[in-house]
Amino acid sequence: MRVIAVTALPDGWKLTIDNVSNDMVFRSGREAERAARRLADRLARAGIWSEIQLYLKDGSLAARLLSPAREAHIRSASIADPGQLVAA
Repeated sequence: MRVIAVTALPDGWKLTIDNVSNDMVFRSGREAERAARRLADRLARAGIWSEIQLYLKDGSLAARLLSPAREAHIRSASIADPGQLVAA
């Protein structure tokens, strides 16, 4: 399972992925969360489970969202719903 974390910066928001040294920075938490959900969807279509961890500005965990890997027949479908995340 891959962990995708969205954390606050002094003047923005950072999206990090475990074991990847290419953080992404966004102006708003909303933009960062949307990018995290898109990434989780791409991982699910590739057959990889992921967990999105959303943190508040004070550093406390606000939410955990699990995105299960999709089956091969679902990954090959032409229409996929990127909004299907399971709240933990």
